[in-house]
Amino acid sequence: MKRRGWVILKTGIRNETDAVSDIKPVRTVDTRGSCCPVPIVETNRAIKTLHAGDVLEVIATDIGARLDIPAWCKRTGHALIKTEDQGGSIYFYIRHRP
Repeated sequence: MKRRGWVILKTGIRNETDAVSDIKPVRTVDTRGSCCPVPIVETNRAIKTLHAGDVLEVIATDIGARLDIPAWCKRTGHALIKTEDQGGSIYFYIRHRP
């Protein structure tokens, strides 16, 4: 269960920033320079190679990915655990659903 600003874990409640600092992606998909639908297609392809609980890092420059990736996560049941902007690129961290 996720609440604003906090993450409720099996081991207890921790500040969300603590949980985010523990992110260790298993795989990175770099779609910089690609337009829709490439970021979603590559994300879907990559997540299928991961196991439950693994984290996928997706890097995109397509402005549409800012809406598409969260919507895809919600539709597929994977957890979008962090989104950040760095130097014109958008970094998404997605945890594979159990």
